[in-house]
Amino acid sequence: MVKRIRAGKKSFASTQKSRQSRSKDVETLKEFGQLNMPEHQSDIHCIPIIGQVEGHVLMDPKNKTTKYEHLIPQLIALEENPKVKGVIFVLNTLGGDVEAGLAISEMIASMSKPTVSLVLGGGHSIGVSVAVSADYSFIAETATMTVHPIRLTGLVLGVPQTYEHLDKMQERVIQFVVAHSNVDSDKFRKMMFKTGELAQDIGTVLVGKDAVNVGLINEIGGITSAIKYLREQF
Repeated sequence: MVKRIRAGKKSFASTQKSRQSRSKDVETLKEFGQLNMPEHQSDIHCIPIIGQVEGHVLMDPKNKTTKYEHLIPQLIALEENPKVKGVIFVLNTLGGDVEAGLAISEMIASMSKPTVSLVLGGGHSIGVSVAVSADYSFIAETATMTVHPIRLTGLVLGVPQTYEHLDKMQERVIQFVVAHSNVDSDKFRKMMFKTGELAQDIGTVLVGKDAVNVGLINEIGGITSAIKYLREQF
């Protein structure tokens, strides 16, 4: 009788362990699209900044977003974690909330640990500020960056104060980008207000090497280059 009870306990424990394993596999599959994830504990942490940067207003649930209220605590935790020696920020973003994007950019720029940004696909709008906020930046040859003025959607009061507020906010973005990259202030303003390049907007599209040539990004490269840079800083 005692043996049967023990056997029953072992069988129950085995079943529970099997269920937990399957549940973990399902969650991994949902999150990452594959069952087996690399288990190597790296001293370099990767943070993706994708879709639109979500700030004070919730985006459509169909849109992929990077929520600044999620990202900022992560940055603080990484700064405090002695096991993490460097951080890679991988960008493929359309931009988004200006103040949220600037908040993220300021946090990255103030980190004491080595940081590097890698633009894959796109680093548009306020994504430009995020890309230049790291200690060093890379961009893929086919990746693009769009520089354009700040825009508002929805109800806008047609009074001088509205335009003054927009101008001040835009100046904050310009000053940050110029301070954290090698681009000239006048050149950046010209790119921002360029006409004739975008069909329904004003601004400039920079593809890969163009972003390096104007001084926005440091170098053409990929993940290997980004990791190599961080390793050299340790």
